[in-house]
Amino acid sequence: MIDTEKQIVYWTSSASDDLTSAKILVERNRFLHGLFFCHLVIEKGIKAHVVKRTKNIAPRSHNLIYLAEKADLHFGEKEELFLGVLMKYQLQGRYPDYNPIIPSKQKVNEYLINTEELFKWLKMKL
Repeated sequence: MIDTEKQIVYWTSSASDDLTSAKILVERNRFLHGLFFCHLVIEKGIKAHVVKRTKNIAPRSHNLIYLAEKADLHFGEKEELFLGVLMKYQLQGRYPDYNPIIPSKQKVNEYLINTEELFKWLKMKL
């Protein structure tokens, strides 16, 4: 049996740290790396929900849709589309031959704001 509360704190505090890193990276025009960290924020936020729901360790997956299903989280259309956007940028850090289109600074800032809002929502739901 795992310590569910300890796991939830681990995932949410780690996600908060990653959000700080995402902001710094975006501020320094390191957009792909910043978006990679945005993905991490949401992945970890969802994993906290997986732990809460299953009372087990979250799976070693980076697929936000799969994790959301495991957590029994339901998102609106806007949020579901945003999960798909973020998933494009988690690949960049893992597969060097994957080169996604780098969005404009304005778009990256929009994604960062969306990440903050979605993470806030995820924390409120815990």
